[in-house]
Formats: sequence, C-alpha cells, structure tokens
Amino acid sequence: HAIDYRDCQVPLGRRFRALKLWFTLRLDTVAPAQAMMRSHVALTQELATWVSNDDRFEIVAPHPLNLLDIALRAGNEATDALIEAANATRKVLFTRTVLDGRSVLRFCIGSHLTERNNVQDAWAILQRLGRGNTTD
Repeated sequence: HAIDYRDCQVPLGRRFRALKLWFTLRLDTVAPAQAMMRSHVALTQELATWVSNDDRFEIVAPHPLNLLDIALRAGNEATDALIEAANATRKVLFTRTVLDGRSVLRFCIGSHLTERNNVQDAWAILQRLGRGNTTD
C-alpha cells in the first residue's frame, strides 16, 4: 500500500488562502500589498495601451484590475496557436479562455516579482509570435 503524499499538504481552499492573506498583512503590513496591487494595475493599463496600438490584437474584455484578455483579430485558431507558441518558449505562461465563443489569451500580472521589463518582454514575445516569427 503506497502513501499518496499529495494528501498530506495544506489544502488550497478558501480558508487557507484567507490565512495566507492574513499572515501577509500581519507580517508585511498593508502598505506593501497596496503598492504591489497599484503597480500591477498600472502595468496592466500600460500593456493595454501597447495592445491597442497593434492592429493585429484586440482587447476583448474590460480590464479594471491586473488581467488583460486579448485575442488576435485573425481568429480563434490564430489565438490558440499564439498561446501554444508563447508557452512553448518557456519564458512566459499564458492561459486560455473562451469569451462569447472566442478564444482569448489571458495576460495576468500578479507576481510580487513582476516588473515593467518583464511585461515588456512578454509583450515582445506575443508581438513576434503574432507576426508568425517563432524563432527565439
């Protein structure tokens, strides 16, 4: 009988996430968390400007926080191929969703380590791959 060690970890349910937040606020105070969130929202708005300036891409949902949903105007297959190619670089990780029947790339800025240059580099990868240039 083998022991499944995955059952021995702290579950990532709502209570545990709340406890993680409580410890973060307790140890670091509120100000650093607020600064990080404000920075991520500002980076998302800046990214939205870059996306809006590229005719190949379209923003497909409101983006008041740190998540930007974008798609290639070329269609679902092109967007799906872009997500696969970008993730295959192993330099970025994007998730996919479907909004109103359209494939959408989700660009979420959420790590405490994320800086402007990281967002610029990820956007450069999407732009390059959106042109069909898959070379690293």
